[in-house]
Parts: sequence; C-alpha cells; structure tokens
Amino acid sequence: MAFRRILLMSVFALLISALTGGSGSRSAELVMFDQPGCVWCQRFEAEVASGYANSTEGRRAPLRRVDIRAQGEAGFALAQNVRITPTFVLVDGDREVGRLTGYPGKDFFWTELAALIARLSPTPRQD
Repeated sequence: MAFRRILLMSVFALLISALTGGSGSRSAELVMFDQPGCVWCQRFEAEVASGYANSTEGRRAPLRRVDIRAQGEAGFALAQNVRITPTFVLVDGDREVGRLTGYPGKDFFWTELAALIARLSPTPRQD
C-alpha cells in the first residue's frame, strides 16, 4: 500500500513538473559553446565570466557552458551548428534568440549581448 502511494505521488509530481516547469517554460540562458585549449574562451573567462552572474545580463540570462563536441546535448534546437569557439547562444525556453560568434573582447561582448537581451520577451514584474 505504501509503495502504491509513493508511486502515485511520484507520477503526480512528474505531471505537475511537466505542466509548470517543463522545457517550454524555461527561462532565458546564455549558452557558451567552448572547447579545451580555446584561447579566446580563456580570455572570456578572465575578462567577463567571474562577474557575469552578478551583472544585469547574468541575472536575466545565466551562463551555461557546453562543450562544442556535445552541442547535440545542449537541450534546445540550434538554428545552425556551432563551428567556432566560443559561441554564445541566447536561448529563451527552447528557442534560440540569437548568437555571438567569437570573442574579440569584453566591450564588444557586452554591447552585442545587450542587443540580444533586448530581443527577449519581457520578464514578468514581481511586486
């Protein structure tokens, strides 16, 4: 009897999760495709990554890293394959909003990222 109750509770929890927190309702994130030995990825890490999470952009679209060789496991459909590292793909739910290919420096990164973030759906106000 206890097993049946646990099983029913688990199924119910999975159903609620699918309805409220499934892949279609994920919030925005910035996915960085990188690879070992990528000099420009290392430069991004040194110049931007340490403060990204505390930035306005980082709070709106947290950074997630994916190895370029595992791009099929990124969890969303890419508009096109990633061929260069780093490539930053802004994702809203399961939809690719846009991307930045390469990293020529922090000023370029922040300027271009702001333009991408502006294309996101507005966040609901929390009063």
